[in-house]
Amino acid sequence: MKYLYDAILFDFDGVLLDSEPVHFECWKRMLQPFGIRFDWETYTKQCVGVSDYEMLVLLGRQADPPVPAERLWQEYPRKNALFVERILERPPLPEATRALLEELHEELPLAVVSSSSRREVVTLLENLELRRFFRTVVCSEDVTHHKPDPEPYRIAAQRLGAQRPLAVEDSESGEQAAKAAGFDVIRVESAGEVADRVRERIQNFR
Repeated sequence: MKYLYDAILFDFDGVLLDSEPVHFECWKRMLQPFGIRFDWETYTKQCVGVSDYEMLVLLGRQADPPVPAERLWQEYPRKNALFVERILERPPLPEATRALLEELHEELPLAVVSSSSRREVVTLLENLELRRFFRTVVCSEDVTHHKPDPEPYRIAAQRLGAQRPLAVEDSESGEQAAKAAGFDVIRVESAGEVADRVRERIQNFR
């Protein structure tokens, strides 16, 4: 089967998994002892799509008194462990997404391109039995410049040998990163629409 695209690059949180609400609750619990409080709107507008450390820099500056990001980062392993625990209790993975990956991975190279840590992303991919679908995983540790810089997407495409990949994103910074890399992008509002949107795009260009 021939496709216009030679690879598909998926963001992780909010695209493969409906995990942003879980992240939000875990971050709130972690940051509350530091006097840092924020609502869902603030989180979705300022924190989704950026690296975890950059998020802590932003929220630390907004605290009264400000809290150094280096201090907040010391709590990250605790937050990460809580997040993984909660995700595995009730995996927010749409069955349609699993079916899509099962269908496509033998026809097109697939990759994950995430601003989250490798430990977090790969742990979940392995525990949810998704890792086998992806030929490469690009995480925060793999890049010098994070989204909205195009570096994460360029690295993923280079690893796959892809010249015309399709990116799937849920955030403004992620969409900007993929477009800056010169790639087409599907911007989704939720993980639940990913399978239908991807199928629609690639079927229209077979």
